Amino acid sequence: MPDFTEYIATLQSRGSAILQPEVEGQITRILVRSGERVKAGQPLLIIDPRRQEATVNSQEATLRTRQATLEFNRLDLERKKRLFGEGVIAKQDLDQAQSAYDAARADLEANAAAVRQQSVQLRYYSVSAPSDGTIGDIPVKVGDRVQNTTVLTTIDGTGPLEAYISIPAENAQRVKVGTPVDILKENGEVATRSKVTFISPRVDTTNQLLLIKAAVPNSAGLLRNNQLVHVHVIWSESEKVVVPVTAVARLGNLMFAYVAEQANSMTIAKQKRIETGDINGNDYVVLSGLNPGEKLITTGVQTLVDGMPVKPE
Repeated sequence: MPDFTEYIATLQSRGSAILQPEVEGQITRILVRSGERVKAGQPLLIIDPRRQEATVNSQEATLRTRQATLEFNRLDLERKKRLFGEGVIAKQDLDQAQSAYDAARADLEANAAAVRQQSVQLRYYSVSAPSDGTIGDIPVKVGDRVQNTTVLTTIDGTGPLEAYISIPAENAQRVKVGTPVDILKENGEVATRSKVTFISPRVDTTNQLLLIKAAVPNSAGLLRNNQLVHVHVIWSESEKVVVPVTAVARLGNLMFAYVAEQANSMTIAKQKRIETGDINGNDYVVLSGLNPGEKLITTGVQTLVDGMPVKPE
């Protein structure tokens, strides 16, 4: 029987992402549909790249001009070096040729860097999937103008999840890495057991809650990203006697159970007063009143009276 506290947890996927554009512009094509499975690197949306393509073409044209200028200055520098060696020109003329060559080379390198930068920027006009997953809602349409803060869509993987659980700060001393955590179904049954994998080093100052996380396997894909679930953080576990709720009869504030005992040649129902604790699923925890080895009657107890003959089946 666990000693636990129930909390509400939020499931988060490490393989999920909210996709936003790196650039501004108008959407010209949407290549996927909501709910579609995609692969990492697969194009999802196209933002009008024509202005950026024009910028890249202009930069490349400037680059070719810089290359031509550099080649001219290289040939002129070589010629000036030869003439200076023959004593035809002054040292100042050679220095001017060297300076012109150095400036042209610096201009070429700067322009080449600009071309690379603009070419990288051009790739952002095609939005691709960062990982394998399922496309969520696509709130934008063809023709919409998007900005860096616009949500284009979401992509969710089917891998393991993490349960984000906020517990009161006073329980910080009770929790540790490895503390069991039960993830519950809607009917209260345990869906899976996990363990605490992370404990925040600080408490949230606004509400004095401590964030802990537990890994949640999701191989069947039944759980969803951002889903709220009930969890039990198990502080400790101990062995206790439990009996089905159907085996307990109530009279006022008193609780009774019936056991089958031998009386002469008959089997009779013996009424025993019991003290119960918490309910765990469909069972009562029995604190006292039953002894080891007694045969508990589990059905039909509402029709029994003390000493009534019974026939076990």
